[in-house]
Amino acid sequence: MSDHAAKVARLSAALGAGGEPVRLAKRTSNLFRDRASGARRRLDVRGLCEVLVVDPKERCIDAEGMAPYARITELCAPTGVMPAVVPQLKSITVGGAVAGVAIESSSFRYGLVHETVEELEVLTGTGEVVVCRPDNAHRDLFYGFPNSYGTLGYALRVVVRAVPVKRYLRLEHRRYDNAKTFFLDLEAACDSRADFLDGVVFGADDMVMSAAGFVDEVPYTSDYSFENIYYRSLREREEDYLTTLDYLWRWDTDWFWCSKNVGAQIPLLRKFVFGRERLNSITYAKIMRLNSRLGFTRALARLGGRHTESVIQDVDIPIARCAEFLDFLRREIGILPIWICPVRALSGDFVLYPLKPGALYVNFGFWDVVSRRQPFAAGYHNRQIEREVKRLGGIKSLYSDSYYDPYEFAALYGGERYRALKARYDPQGAFPNLYEKCVLKR
Repeated sequence: MSDHAAKVARLSAALGAGGEPVRLAKRTSNLFRDRASGARRRLDVRGLCEVLVVDPKERCIDAEGMAPYARITELCAPTGVMPAVVPQLKSITVGGAVAGVAIESSSFRYGLVHETVEELEVLTGTGEVVVCRPDNAHRDLFYGFPNSYGTLGYALRVVVRAVPVKRYLRLEHRRYDNAKTFFLDLEAACDSRADFLDGVVFGADDMVMSAAGFVDEVPYTSDYSFENIYYRSLREREEDYLTTLDYLWRWDTDWFWCSKNVGAQIPLLRKFVFGRERLNSITYAKIMRLNSRLGFTRALARLGGRHTESVIQDVDIPIARCAEFLDFLRREIGILPIWICPVRALSGDFVLYPLKPGALYVNFGFWDVVSRRQPFAAGYHNRQIEREVKRLGGIKSLYSDSYYDPYEFAALYGGERYRALKARYDPQGAFPNLYEKCVLKR
């Protein structure tokens, strides 16, 4: 903790010295929107990556903001606890999961990651360091920080709730050929004894719900960290067994299914070019960012006479409207597969990601490129999604491209309450505001 205090003091002094607006210097990012160029100071937060405390008795974990969940779960494993919600990708950091919006298959029990937070230590835009809890003088920032994407401050330290775990999990994969039945059963399963729930839509008549529960002993364990591909197993098996750690990272090996875009699902390339060490979301993100800078796929699309748009989105839809939203996605967007993950909102107090307390939502994750022969306006498909999500009473994550106008954005994400937070914690504008960062990409 003394080392942590010294690192915090250096960052506070660097930010408080003033100058140009700030951008964080860090090794990884799970944002999927290009940034506009501009003069910004780099605040180096890479050293804030330690797990400070794992306390199985008090069931809490205290970690610095840049601590990745891969490291947190590795240290938790011998203690019999883990964070209540562990996001799907190893590179996601605990601070990033709170500053953005993070989810996983335990979210139907525990909510989104930020609903498992007990305390936040935040470096504000003035250089002041404040500790935020739901019952102290910085309660406003505690409930305003999630989904703020670094526009109110930086999470230096996060205390999250831990839950007891066992070493193994039994998985049950249930197949469906009807969306209405699929979502009705998913809703019912959220009241079952399952420890984890998610699913995949492969097609109009091809859906799988996966329920997992802790067990003491297993007849075998499957390995999806190298040659075998997890999402394919959902249609090949009705039952499966994994270690808890392997379950937590089941999606990371192939970035769900997006590794197909870089050839990582071709057996020879998978084994001899990528290898076990490079089959992970960090590798694919580096390739994606290189392609974004150099424009390889855009050039190939133009040569083929295709018009393309990247559609990388996660949206939360009320359970009663899910079949309707799925029909829209299939009809208007056409991206498959789609990840399905239920989440129950535990609180309605979070300013920038308002969900109805106690209500059950379903996260739809879909990540691909829409390709058409006919031209269309910039952002056409993403704008369609935004309108439909709003119409159905849902909400969209902001980690990727957004196209809202300023008034619509303010109505959805905080409005006057956000402006009050900005005035209190970043009055000089050391960080961009939320609209500038998430829509204008500054």
